[in-house]
Amino acid sequence: MKATIKYQSNTYQIDLSKPLDISIPLKASKNNVNAWYLDEPRIEPVKNGDWVGSLKEGASVNFNNIYFNPHAHGTHTECVGHITKEFHSVNKNLKQFFFTAELISVAAEKYMKDTVISKKQMELLLKDKTPEALVIRTMPNTKEKKKRHYSNTNWTYMTEEAMVFIRDKGIKHLLIDLPSVDRERDGGILLAHKAFWDFDGKQRLDCTITEFIYVSNKIEDGSYLLNLQIAPFENDATPSKPVLYKIL
Repeated sequence: MKATIKYQSNTYQIDLSKPLDISIPLKASKNNVNAWYLDEPRIEPVKNGDWVGSLKEGASVNFNNIYFNPHAHGTHTECVGHITKEFHSVNKNLKQFFFTAELISVAAEKYMKDTVISKKQMELLLKDKTPEALVIRTMPNTKEKKKRHYSNTNWTYMTEEAMVFIRDKGIKHLLIDLPSVDRERDGGILLAHKAFWDFDGKQRLDCTITEFIYVSNKIEDGSYLLNLQIAPFENDATPSKPVLYKIL
């Protein structure tokens, strides 16, 4: 089903029947993607005395509790409230859900004992493009990312300079297939997060970072429309389901 969308004085044609889901589903399994030293998520029936909320246990409905952490257990979208003493809700600050987006694939660079995504790489890959959202697929890209346990792995991260470049380009939404844009153990300085949200300047309250995505190798680098779907949690971060649509 093809649709014509008018957005910010431009007209885009997309095929609504071909969504490209780049989220990682949450499941109650040790094979669920994981970070930040937590156990796997739990999905289990409510128990109230002798009553168990499961059809298999004789109930008339399935009635489950879900225990998880949005930052540690799957695709999530966060706002500046992630790093501020003041409470900011991503549900309150994200008011728009369609954006122009650019998907790029990046092979991290060596930096001392780390691997990083640098400003130079962003300059080379983005050039004069100014999308509202940037989707970063790190290379190599394997399906193992969908179930990897990242704790104590010293994952690839964004340099502060790369984030300043992205911010100064006017990119408002960053999506990446890592647990965090910052180093796993950085002493709490959070240079990349702070640079993106202009923490020490005029904080960008309507801008978001989405982590723990997975972009299939079948999806080509290029320009898309992004539908950034979030669960309406009043929290600094919430589970999300970003979906790309190829521009025809």
